[in-house]
Amino acid sequence: MRVLVIGSGGREHCISWKIAQSKKVKKIYCAPANGAISRIAETVDIKADDIKALLDFAKSHAIDLTVVGPETPLVAGIVDLFQKEGLRIFGPSKRLATLEGSKIFAKEAMRRFNVPTADFEVFKDFDKAKKYIEEKKPPIVIKADGLAQGKGVFVTQTKEEALAALKSAMVDKAFGPAGERVVIEECLYGEEASIIVISDGKNIIPLASSQDHKRAYDGDKGPNTGGMGAYSPAPIVTREAERRIMDEVITPMIKGFREEGMPYKGVLYAGIMLTDSGPKVLEFNVRLGDPETQAVLPRLKSDLVELMEHSIGGTLGEAEAVWHEKSAVCVVIASGGYPGHYEKGKEITGLDEAEKMKDVVVFHAGTKRQSSKYITDGGRVLGVTALGDDIESAISTAYKAVSKIKFENMHFRRDIGKKALIK
Repeated sequence: MRVLVIGSGGREHCISWKIAQSKKVKKIYCAPANGAISRIAETVDIKADDIKALLDFAKSHAIDLTVVGPETPLVAGIVDLFQKEGLRIFGPSKRLATLEGSKIFAKEAMRRFNVPTADFEVFKDFDKAKKYIEEKKPPIVIKADGLAQGKGVFVTQTKEEALAALKSAMVDKAFGPAGERVVIEECLYGEEASIIVISDGKNIIPLASSQDHKRAYDGDKGPNTGGMGAYSPAPIVTREAERRIMDEVITPMIKGFREEGMPYKGVLYAGIMLTDSGPKVLEFNVRLGDPETQAVLPRLKSDLVELMEHSIGGTLGEAEAVWHEKSAVCVVIASGGYPGHYEKGKEITGLDEAEKMKDVVVFHAGTKRQSSKYITDGGRVLGVTALGDDIESAISTAYKAVSKIKFENMHFRRDIGKKALIK
């Protein structure tokens, strides 16, 4: 079969890498891809959000399956568009992709389906939101309603910080239209975990648990980023915690949408805070996480393409996901200054040495190929993934591989996975 992967980051490199292992797949295309994906797939010069051009390409090249990596085309309705033309595509409908496209939609759905989450209020008027904050006791969480590339959430410790965040979103338009409405909610305490499942609208297959590291610097300091590393499995997600998350969060969401006549097909990602009173939802995403994917998929023994086909066909009850016993750790290497201003065009060295290491895969995110070398072309540049018999050995191998890679002003956290060792 012929598969089209949409996206250009480390997640899409990992998805393409995993799809290439399927015996069912003869040809992979990737739009728009990055420097290294070209080693796996034929690159297509179409942007991920140009859904009409992607449809035309899929039709003209007889694509059998389209896999969408990032959220933007899903929120734009690419699944509906492809399905209308009789093309198979993995992901939720435009309406259900609003779970990620609008935090307000997600919060209201959780309220309808009685899914545990932080108490919240919604505002579209700056002055009313400001008055609400002035009457609340910190810490206060402020979230831009729409898509903000993982940077639209503020966990503020003082009223001054909260008001500054509110002004940034609603007045200064730091996130454009995404900040026209905001969610203001209570701050939850506990430890975060990423729970990702595949659904066909009725049946659910959970993927291996993982934990992301959102903050830019060691010790969970600094600004939020798209993710600075991940590991899998997450010891914090015990069997009991997983059971509760499935019973109280995932199943009610899938069942609720089905009963409303909107079967949820594709990936559902729940960002969970494991609090003293049980699991509570921080956010929902409608696609595989980045960098969680780079820690989860290398542990998957099963054919990813088959799982996707079962999701589309409504036959996920006939499938199962089988996992390697080994643990995985992914360390993200970013450009200096990320998630703020950063420079591009820096030559990357040491990739060959890192990739020759046993149980190591280097997934490219923000790279570009220039003749025989790679240069930086984004904020998050690489995701260095290592497998190990346990988290400790995977951490050790991952950082040995990272030490071989060099480019000017490169930045990475040095504590990815340490939370797992404490557990």
